[in-house]
Amino acid sequence: MSNIKIIGDSLPNIPWQDKPENCCTPVWRYSENPIIDRNPLPNVARIFNSAVLPYGDGFIGVFRGEQRDGIPHIYLGRSNDAVHWEFESERIQFTDKNGELFMPKYAYDPRLIKVEDTYYIMWCQDGYGATIGIAQTKDFKTFVRLENPFLPYNRNAVLFPRKINGNYVMLSRPCDNGHTAFGDIFLSESPDMEFWGRHRHVMGRSENWWENLKIGGGAAPIETDKGWLLFYHGVVNTCNGYVYSIGAAILDINEPSRVLHRCKNYILAPEEWYEERGFVPNVCFPCATLTDADTGRIAIYYGCADSYVGVAFTTVQDIWDYIIKFDSVNESDTEIGIR
Repeated sequence: MSNIKIIGDSLPNIPWQDKPENCCTPVWRYSENPIIDRNPLPNVARIFNSAVLPYGDGFIGVFRGEQRDGIPHIYLGRSNDAVHWEFESERIQFTDKNGELFMPKYAYDPRLIKVEDTYYIMWCQDGYGATIGIAQTKDFKTFVRLENPFLPYNRNAVLFPRKINGNYVMLSRPCDNGHTAFGDIFLSESPDMEFWGRHRHVMGRSENWWENLKIGGGAAPIETDKGWLLFYHGVVNTCNGYVYSIGAAILDINEPSRVLHRCKNYILAPEEWYEERGFVPNVCFPCATLTDADTGRIAIYYGCADSYVGVAFTTVQDIWDYIIKFDSVNESDTEIGIR
């Protein structure tokens, strides 16, 4: 199989554990999972489905904090090693462009992506129905909300880490007002992070059992010399409820609505106690990665059973080889996404 390289920055302090000798999968879990336990703050019962990035000499993250009143909001956390986290006691205070406080009614499943010199936070919120909220910051002190990019109903917004053909590009998953039993990944473009269009279909649910109900974006796509590496979630409805697993695909570098390769197998599914047992059992939900271009190492951050945060490891070569070995890309995937 051919070699693959990450296009990006070096991260020598990326959290890492070598692959266990008896591991037969392309992804392996951190032995000290979960890295965030229950009741992390006085008024927060659970943190999960959260995103992290390098920042300064350490790391910073935005975390879904399920408050004790049952309403989710976003909390800021900092870490020296991306494993042990300290959280601000109060939820992030968002403002409008005039500096006036402008808080969402609720906010969950945040992603955090840096594009050029600005950090963008995306989450799901109420916009007269579930839709996408966006804010920007440059210093993690002030957080200015932008206009909602889409109409309800929509979830799982994931921004690409650089502009493509001069535009910002975002993945999302249109849905309905409930816990939707369908969902495909779409792509939209914007020249200014305010007006969005050129909507394209990227991927749909498949005949693979673990993703035959719905799919949705996960971590921000990773740029490689073979295309964009995308970790996403797939859902199956079993006799005991929904099961969320993690899948992987490669998107075209210049036209990412085209899927080049798509792995038939999941790369991580609920198996450990912290993935199988929790507020919502049987969930592995990816929201972020850390990458080191020099070594090809990747650390995947994922929510566990809507109760914990876990970390898993792979290398870009391991995951590429696995995707190619079990490639099941279909004609609908390879279309440009317009009908």
